[in-house]
Amino acid sequence: MFSGIVEEYAHVVALREEGDNLHITMRCSFVDELKIDQSIAHNGVCLTVVALEGDTYTVTAIRETLERSNLGLLRVGDLVNLERSMLLGGRLDGHIVQGHVDQTARCTEVREAEGSWYYRFEYTTTPEMVRQGYVTVEKGSVCVNGCSLTVCNSTYESFEVAIIPYTHDNTNFCRIEPGTVVNLEFDIIGKYFCKMQGYQG
Repeated sequence: MFSGIVEEYAHVVALREEGDNLHITMRCSFVDELKIDQSIAHNGVCLTVVALEGDTYTVTAIRETLERSNLGLLRVGDLVNLERSMLLGGRLDGHIVQGHVDQTARCTEVREAEGSWYYRFEYTTTPEMVRQGYVTVEKGSVCVNGCSLTVCNSTYESFEVAIIPYTHDNTNFCRIEPGTVVNLEFDIIGKYFCKMQGYQG
């Protein structure tokens, strides 16, 4: 379980394909605190540490993960947002994030607003996906590349988020531009609500 508060970004240092799997090796400041089998959110995707070597660690993404997320697009040198799992009894500074990415979206616009930035994202949806809660609502929460953010200017297939300078500089939002593919996880509470509404007809 995560909160969508990114700790830092990691640098991708190696990528290795093995069958349908992709092994991703990264470098970050807290590698010496990690252990095998630990869960970490990578651009919002919960992955397990499978190897530690020096100042790097490796995780493995399977086909299902690669098809639903942007991890298959990674290249050496890319930045990946990281968040370790929540501590029981800690503050929930963002919102409840599971690390289960629903789909990707594409950035269509970035505009600066006197010190902050607005990013617009478009995603593919259908009435069935909306019934499952794959939708944004005005002033609701959404997880973009692992960042818990507040939705604004929400439409059927797009939304905007406003990014403060700290988030811009300390996450991979500093490299997002029109055309960049990002990961989305919609609000789990909204998904449950939509599911219950479906049962009630």
